[in-house]
Amino acid sequence: MRVTGLGHAGLFIETAAGSVLCDPWVNPAFFGSWFPFPDNTDLDWAHYGRSADYLYVSHLHRDHFDAENLRRHVRKDLTVLLPAFATDELERELRDLGFTRFLRTRTGVPVERDGLRIMITALTGPGDGPIGDSALSLDDGQTVLLNQNDAHPLDIAAIREFGEVDAYFVQFSGAIWYPMVYQLPLSAKKEFAARKRKGQFDRALRYIDAVQAKHVFPNAGPPCFLDEALFEHNGTGRDGESIFVDQRAFLRELAGARPEVPAHLLLPGTVAEPEDTACKLTHRYTDKEIDHIFRNKRDYLRDFARRQQDVLAAERAARSPELPRDQLLAQLKEWWEPLLARAEHICTGVGGPARLDVGEVPIVIDFPGREVRLWDGERCRYTLSTTGDLVATNIARREVDWSNSLLLSMRFTASRIGPYNEFLYVFFKCLSMERIEYVENYYDASQDDGQDIETGGWRIQRRCPHLSADLGRFGQIDGDVLTCTLHGWRYDLSTGRCLTADGHDIRATPVR
Repeated sequence: MRVTGLGHAGLFIETAAGSVLCDPWVNPAFFGSWFPFPDNTDLDWAHYGRSADYLYVSHLHRDHFDAENLRRHVRKDLTVLLPAFATDELERELRDLGFTRFLRTRTGVPVERDGLRIMITALTGPGDGPIGDSALSLDDGQTVLLNQNDAHPLDIAAIREFGEVDAYFVQFSGAIWYPMVYQLPLSAKKEFAARKRKGQFDRALRYIDAVQAKHVFPNAGPPCFLDEALFEHNGTGRDGESIFVDQRAFLRELAGARPEVPAHLLLPGTVAEPEDTACKLTHRYTDKEIDHIFRNKRDYLRDFARRQQDVLAAERAARSPELPRDQLLAQLKEWWEPLLARAEHICTGVGGPARLDVGEVPIVIDFPGREVRLWDGERCRYTLSTTGDLVATNIARREVDWSNSLLLSMRFTASRIGPYNEFLYVFFKCLSMERIEYVENYYDASQDDGQDIETGGWRIQRRCPHLSADLGRFGQIDGDVLTCTLHGWRYDLSTGRCLTADGHDIRATPVR
């Protein structure tokens, strides 16, 4: 097996039984905010697109699903490996690009094609990507590969049943807007960013420990930011207020925590050939060039930004003009109020009005009242502020997932009173009736199943209220505080209250 890194989560996997092209992303995403790091624009994308026998797109986030690259460079008669998502949006998007051959998989169920064993583990919770994320396992008879992408939590026991993992491509860097967009004092933002980075590393470490792969490759991140307005978000920021740890920094930290783990630097164009305990690694960069990328990152990114100015200008020119206030309000009311009428769990979970400032126009999404209207001065626990052209563009495109456009762009600011509210962001991910129906039915079906466990002197419900992780495996208790280690969600066992977000309380009683 030969694996060529294509940047970010992109891989080109060659085996005697066929080749698989994974998540080939090169064009900037999220209103021109995200670019792959390091630069992968000079790879021979037409070669990878022509040579692949299979295409695997893990999910619809645009740093994984690059429609322009797929349209221009990937041959349309290959076979698409399709995750078992609850909606068929990914398949529809790929059919619109001209793909016609699909291998539909069942989550966690291996399938064999011409000597290549394939398994896709699909995640389908509201917090998983844009209503879905997935991981890919491959076995060519000699080497077993696990490509995690952004998928977590994963059932590692089931993945290890597929085969002892030789090459593990682990997600290690942040893909979120917190805390960078929040209106906080710098000292608080630095503290929260440090916690977020530690949480990311601890999660990756838990997966590495569980998978027990012979070789580990940090993958699926980080992005870089070439627009001057966002440039200071690169890496960990100028003063440590950002979360985007790079590959070399992660490898250093991993070497300190797990010196026995064979981990390797994968860059665009790097070829890895794992074979048992050995792994041949061939970079297309010299050692001096690699040192320049990471040691002189600001200079490297400034050069990269200069090369991309035309791309950034074209993205700005493609945005829609700001809408007049009355037209803006009318279009949002027409679009969102029918969704609010159906979104019982979401509206109850948000529990109050949220304010959306669009340029100079303050709008309220009144979740209890199921109404979109102008703000009339009432107190709102949650406020998002952005520019009129971005909202107008999302309206014109009928963008059903604003996390996949506006929010991940980080071209907005946010403030809140109290803890994070997952339901608010789920709403912005589900701006179609298809998605609202799915999420509401998901919440109906995923209520606590009544099972309890005893651990650490407490009897608690087995399933984490966040994404139903088994707390018998992933729960850690320190005093009266339970932490679900998959995502770091915390619960006060003495009251049952979730300390991370509203609307996710837990059932717990002390064992006497």
